[in-house]
Amino acid sequence: MAEMPENAPAKLPDRASVESALAALPAGSNEGALADALTQAFPGFAFSVANLDDEYWRDTRSVLAADGTRIAEYRPWMKTELAKDNGDIAAVWWRLQDTDLQISEWHGNSVYAFAPTGPGAADYVQISLGRETEWCAGPIVNPSRRPWGEEELLDPSWMSHDEMSEDKVLAGPLYRLNRTSSVVYVRTFLARCARLERDKREARRPELQRRIWVGSDGTRRPFLDLQPNYFDFTPREVRFFQDWEESSARTSRVYEHWALDIRDFEHTGERQLAFIPRPLRLPEERLEAGDASVHILMDRVEQIDREMGMPFAWFFLMTHGNKVSPAVGETIAQGLREARVRLPEHDAKVVLRWADEQYLF
Repeated sequence: MAEMPENAPAKLPDRASVESALAALPAGSNEGALADALTQAFPGFAFSVANLDDEYWRDTRSVLAADGTRIAEYRPWMKTELAKDNGDIAAVWWRLQDTDLQISEWHGNSVYAFAPTGPGAADYVQISLGRETEWCAGPIVNPSRRPWGEEELLDPSWMSHDEMSEDKVLAGPLYRLNRTSSVVYVRTFLARCARLERDKREARRPELQRRIWVGSDGTRRPFLDLQPNYFDFTPREVRFFQDWEESSARTSRVYEHWALDIRDFEHTGERQLAFIPRPLRLPEERLEAGDASVHILMDRVEQIDREMGMPFAWFFLMTHGNKVSPAVGETIAQGLREARVRLPEHDAKVVLRWADEQYLF
């Protein structure tokens, strides 16, 4: 699984064992109880938990009887109802209005659990979960508006999430693993990202060795002469952690400040591995370069570092792009080249390397 030390605990977190630990948690457990349960379930791992301030609604819904009994999953049940009326949407709508059937759906927030596995920036396990509550979202069909298409009936988006209240809660809150990549050993994941990217590029070597670039003056040059580092490309996910380890940020653990929204999927027949870093907290205001001098920008990024409680925080917020514009990094890099501003040598090296080969999430 992961590259673990020789004295690694015998029981390592995996999807099945984590689900067993979650099943033993009583409904309504908070993040502290979750961290304790995971730590007890996996001796040798010390878990911490972070709750992101986001919201989502799962598209899996249930059909409920008046007494709250679950009858079926909503979408396949509604397809059966449509078949009863030969696909006549209006007939289904009129018929179901006369019932007391209800729809339930699940509301959640993203939660991440972390445990270190070694001293390096990528030496930790991350578990991605949702803290979810099932609630009675409304009657089986919209009583005030007829659906005009089948998908409108199968995906009842007319329900108002603002009407969710305690008296409508049916189950939860409870913790649920949110996807197949929910239990990840980060160092192993990064190695897979690098290996997958390398394999993809190597597969193109014969094609690229034949490719010729024709200039506007008719000169012909092999493509690989123009891209000599093509086969040495480092994915942005790997660079994020390399930059962390080589900068002042290394005094903090990545998971104390960032969660990784990990994606593992297929696109056009090829496996894709990636993550989007999600900051656990953000500065109040977005920093733009604008017409500000590099000296003013240096003052402002130092203020961001203080606000975030870690050195060099501004740089990683910039790679995410939400609260620090990439133009800020470009301006500071230019100031470093011109010796107009200074950073610790290791931080300056990271900024200049980024400016030469930029990556963003």
